[in-house]
Amino acid sequence: MAQDNIQSTLHEERQFPPSADFVRSANLAATTLEHLYTDAAQDNQEFWAKQARNEIDWQTDFTTTLDSSNAPFYSWFVGGKLNVSYNCIDRQLAENADKTAIIFEGEPGDVEHISYRELHRRVCVFANALKAQGITKGDRVIIYMPMIAEAVIAMQACARIGAIHSVVFGGFSASSLKDRIEDTQAKLVITADGGNRGGKIIELKKTTDNALEKGCDSVDTVIVFERTGHAISMQADRDIWWSDAEQDQSTECEPEWVEASHPLFLLYTSGSTGKPKGIQHSTGGYLLNAITTMRWVFDIQATDTFWCTADVGWITGHTYVAYGPLATGSTIVIYEGVPTVPDAGRFWDICQRLGVTIFYTAPTAIRALMKIGDELPNQYDLSKLRLLGTVGEPINPEAWMWYHNVIGKQKCPIVDTWWQTETGAHMIAPIPGAMATKPGSCTRALPGIDAAIVNQEGEEITQANEGGYLVIRQPWPSMIQTVWGDDQRYKDTYWPYFDGKYYLAGDSARRDEDGYFWIMGRIDDVLNVSGHRLGTMEIESALVAHPSVAEAAVVGKPHDIKGESIFSYVVLKGDRPEGGIDDELTQELRAWVGEQIGAIAKPDEIRYADNLPKTRSGKIMRRLLRTIAKGDEITQDTSTLENESIIPQLQGKA
Repeated sequence: MAQDNIQSTLHEERQFPPSADFVRSANLAATTLEHLYTDAAQDNQEFWAKQARNEIDWQTDFTTTLDSSNAPFYSWFVGGKLNVSYNCIDRQLAENADKTAIIFEGEPGDVEHISYRELHRRVCVFANALKAQGITKGDRVIIYMPMIAEAVIAMQACARIGAIHSVVFGGFSASSLKDRIEDTQAKLVITADGGNRGGKIIELKKTTDNALEKGCDSVDTVIVFERTGHAISMQADRDIWWSDAEQDQSTECEPEWVEASHPLFLLYTSGSTGKPKGIQHSTGGYLLNAITTMRWVFDIQATDTFWCTADVGWITGHTYVAYGPLATGSTIVIYEGVPTVPDAGRFWDICQRLGVTIFYTAPTAIRALMKIGDELPNQYDLSKLRLLGTVGEPINPEAWMWYHNVIGKQKCPIVDTWWQTETGAHMIAPIPGAMATKPGSCTRALPGIDAAIVNQEGEEITQANEGGYLVIRQPWPSMIQTVWGDDQRYKDTYWPYFDGKYYLAGDSARRDEDGYFWIMGRIDDVLNVSGHRLGTMEIESALVAHPSVAEAAVVGKPHDIKGESIFSYVVLKGDRPEGGIDDELTQELRAWVGEQIGAIAKPDEIRYADNLPKTRSGKIMRRLLRTIAKGDEITQDTSTLENESIIPQLQGKA
């Protein structure tokens, strides 16, 4: 677990306290927040028990707040029974039945408003349709959908009957979909004929068919929603249209009351080695932190229109589209397409027309829109915005300031949130009415979250601005339960050091003089491309699977828009192309990786060499490859290299 000392090069002095107007109406004032911190520090379990009983409607109360007897397999709210769909929808009906739950806007411009009463009806009907296809509690269901209201309805319907859903991002390839179907042993796939994205139809049904042709014997049924209306093939003994599946189904469906630890969903995330990991989340603990972070970090209020731009194929779309907002009775916006159709003003046009008050997006999108300039967003009335958020990766101060000045008009607090697929909900984030923010910092850990920075011996680093490993030292309700079907991988990946006592986040970080956290980057070889975590091993494996490739190494290269771009070094089975460049082969390899994994994983650059830089023990010197990719001067010791003469090739100089 050796690592070099981490030096911080970012020095940010600016601070932005919330306005007096924001503080007056905020859910949490500074004094209330400090009381929460104190209560959590005095008795962490009692703190979470109180939150759970205040925020969740339990069918059966829990008897034990936390069972740590089989650590690191922690069980929260033991003995308790609940249903997530009930907590998101049914309990809103008494007072908010006619309140808008979802405003959906398709990329072509179609708009639909769905009330909580209507959402309840549609979720119940589809839940009954799933039951009619033989789906029961504990069965796995794959959801491979466009970003439409029906994707959330499908998730809620699964939760309603106790089925375990696994949402697969609609941009993933047939091979990626197949891997996830086979790992979950799903009985049913929910998809659509296609989706609208970037002015094109994404062929979801065709990709599903391709995945199922390669195996996936567990799948009995494919339910297909008609979104685009273009011609597709339907297999008579397997495929059924969504509308036909719902035919004659009841509009009432009694919730399946499940144990707090019952898996709500599996969501696959890339690892630094091997196949993607099925992150397993519970029902009770996950729901609790989805709710508390909506109240604390987003300051959600009855009059808000909340828009998280994330796709439900990622954890952000689970927690802050499908579950957290609805469980707090909020109105959410769902948008199907990209921010540049018909032009780069689409996000701001939606904010203006739909009256968005809270806007939550990725630094990648902010940087892309920032590059277009101020003129376009300034054409729109963004005065209803009162809170802005960022997610997916650390935001650089320049983009933060543009977001603050141009989009927020210097009046909206920005909540820069640090969390992961594995944490389930925000871990470190500002409380907007109770603390000043700093461009580029995610500020403080939330109440009840024991985040720390430690050295490689597990000792806390208390000196300001000295970097180390970011860890969480106490279990928290929305934490990962295990890796689906692989408990050992869960232990090895997330609890490998410090005697298994601390959750290892995989990020390096520092704390400044005010105790604010600053995320400094990954400590493993997972790339963060446009807010998507991609394992280098997966991309390398895809490259090596090409018949022309003998070996490959992938690193991240800083990118103004995407955060990181994918830089690949390739050793061919034949001769190296002259000058290390072969445009035709490069395009072929990029397309190959797109077919194997998905378009998001296509290498941005490929450089060819006779060999990869390896130590005499055979270990690839990835740190050297990262240095070369960035174009930096090589300062590290290369004397252990097996063949130093390849360095000019790797640099593109030979």
